Amino acid sequence: MDTVLLAKAAAMGVVEGLTEFLPISSTGHLILAGALLGFDDEKAKVFDIAIQTGAIFAVILVYWQKLRETLVALPHQRQAQRFALNVLIGFLPAVVLGLLFGKAIKEHLFTPVVVATTFILGGFVILWAERRPPSATRIASVDEMTPLDALKVGLVQCLAMVPGTSRSGATIIGGMLLGLSRKAATDFSFFLAIPTLVGAGAYSLYKERALLTVADVPMFAVGLLFSFVSAWVCVRWLLRYIASHSFVPFAWYRIAFGIVVLATAWSGLVVWAD
Repeated sequence: MDTVLLAKAAAMGVVEGLTEFLPISSTGHLILAGALLGFDDEKAKVFDIAIQTGAIFAVILVYWQKLRETLVALPHQRQAQRFALNVLIGFLPAVVLGLLFGKAIKEHLFTPVVVATTFILGGFVILWAERRPPSATRIASVDEMTPLDALKVGLVQCLAMVPGTSRSGATIIGGMLLGLSRKAATDFSFFLAIPTLVGAGAYSLYKERALLTVADVPMFAVGLLFSFVSAWVCVRWLLRYIASHSFVPFAWYRIAFGIVVLATAWSGLVVWAD
């Protein structure tokens, strides 16, 4: 068993879990971490997508009561049916556009410089969104969302196909710009992540199954475990944080981190592998 490889898998799992649900781009951090660790071949790219499932299990655990109540009430309660429909509607745009453009995006945009640039741009978008007056909020909870609201958030989620944008950042900040409260946008982002990331992980594993062998199981298991634990800690912390804080610190983090990556790449101080 390659202990160095397992250590890299653990490190990547922690990066995934800590960044998946914050508006700072898990994909961007995984690309940059993989470049530094030398963990960026084709198999590593499949690994990066697959371990998102570990983070999703953390969301399912945190929101288990809401999910269980919805499933139980689904056959007879209109509110539960509308909630499930909204999640489905929000999920579909990513499926369609992902199938159409996913391959081209991976071939041309999965580079550290692109990630750094979108980090910076995304930071400025967050700063702009946080300047909006509270009166612009019209939806306090996910149960108040209409199918049209869900579709709009689902379309915004597609922006995250560009690495460095952040899926959670796009859905949370996009939701806020569309009139959702910070809590409603965050909750819907988490619920929308369940089918989106599980689907992406399953599709990637199936599509690239020829690259994988039984010997890869320990690597994936370690990545999933560390992704789950770190995501569980992160999600619980974030739900407490948004009750009394804005996303402005994440915006400045994105801008600063993006500038550091660009500066080190252009100066040659760090060789960020493409």
